[in-house]
Amino acid sequence: MSRLTNHLIVISFDCLSSLDFPMLEQLPHFNDFIQNGAYCRYVQTIYPSVTYPCHTTIVTGNYPKNHGIVNNTFLQPGRTSPDWYWHRKHVNGTTLYDEAKKAGMKTAALLWPVTAGADIDYNMPEIFANRKWHHQIPVSLTNGSILYQLDMNRRFGHFRNGLSQPELDDFVLESTVHTIKSKKPHLLLIHFVDLDSQRHYHGFSSEEAKEAVKRHDKRLGRIVQAVKEAGIYDDTTIAILGDHSALDESKAIKLNVLFKKYQLIEVDMKKRLKNWRAFCKSCDGSAYIYLKDPSDKQTKEVVNELLENLLVDEANGVEKIFNQEEATAMGADENCSFMVEARHGFYFNEDIDGSVIHHITEKDVRAKRYTHACHGYSPEKEDYTTLLMLAGKGIRQHTVVPSMHLIDEGPTFARLLGLSLGHTDGKVIEEFFSLSPS
Repeated sequence: MSRLTNHLIVISFDCLSSLDFPMLEQLPHFNDFIQNGAYCRYVQTIYPSVTYPCHTTIVTGNYPKNHGIVNNTFLQPGRTSPDWYWHRKHVNGTTLYDEAKKAGMKTAALLWPVTAGADIDYNMPEIFANRKWHHQIPVSLTNGSILYQLDMNRRFGHFRNGLSQPELDDFVLESTVHTIKSKKPHLLLIHFVDLDSQRHYHGFSSEEAKEAVKRHDKRLGRIVQAVKEAGIYDDTTIAILGDHSALDESKAIKLNVLFKKYQLIEVDMKKRLKNWRAFCKSCDGSAYIYLKDPSDKQTKEVVNELLENLLVDEANGVEKIFNQEEATAMGADENCSFMVEARHGFYFNEDIDGSVIHHITEKDVRAKRYTHACHGYSPEKEDYTTLLMLAGKGIRQHTVVPSMHLIDEGPTFARLLGLSLGHTDGKVIEEFFSLSPS
């Protein structure tokens, strides 16, 4: 298969929404892509629409049920901070970076989710210390490219302030610019989180979120300039994308409080989870309901009745209930017993204490116990699409694709590099391409 480009740079601006498009048109670097490249303003995300499943879909072309990353975090009832799906080993099948490496291409990734331990030449994975005895530096180093990460930290570590934004994205930007100019990778995956963080803690349309979009425009400009300075501009394609949108919320639904009331969850003397028959695993705007014993028909009937009762009153915040077959048909985890979708203004929380419906306060948000906006909702929610922009080698200019799905991005990126991801849930969007292969 012929290559349409020699270098592909994929930039994920986490939580970039279709609703941001009017603002992007007013910003110089984003507008340059809109005017001179190709784009799809309405990209339907996946279910659940949370970051790790989304980014794995982007590089595999598959739904969560097939690639295996069904949530951000593992089902670990009782653990205060569950582990995340950080590692490549959890992904089923191949990925864009695997196929690029097999083809002899130089690969790089900066904080791209689910790449810890991946076979990537220059890899700074998104992973954090999640145990009291862990330290961030060795955790990062041992799960990525050691010498590369040491070099980036030596050069640009002063930009960073832990995991705080926008400083973390500033560090990622400087590392990206240096990587482009010094390594010239054939495939570069970059994940920026500034906008997502601002929306979570300040609201979807907050001034903080708008300022993050403006910062992203400047970051995009720096990346384009680095490509030019590296002397590979004419041989490079740049893809800009979001993984999901977000919705404001003011109430948290704590189904595990309800399950505890009906003795489906047991706690010890210190009110810590001791045992469970049913557990609500949050995906923010949606949630999985798991049974410890999936064949326990009695528990399943009790849970189903509890959920159906919640539907009666909109104040309970539950909009839809999906059974296992329906959730799987939407691409979600086939091992869940139910999946529930929150109404506008609500999201799901895993706490087992307090009231079933918690009204979120500013104090809650400042303490980062709750948020002002989140994602994870059904891709069928209104005004909930994300977007994709492409420009550079192999891309047909002044092209608008009316709509597509997140699952289509991986196969499309693979085609640009002359690669194949094999059988995928998504398809190649040929309309983006010019007809002159390299």
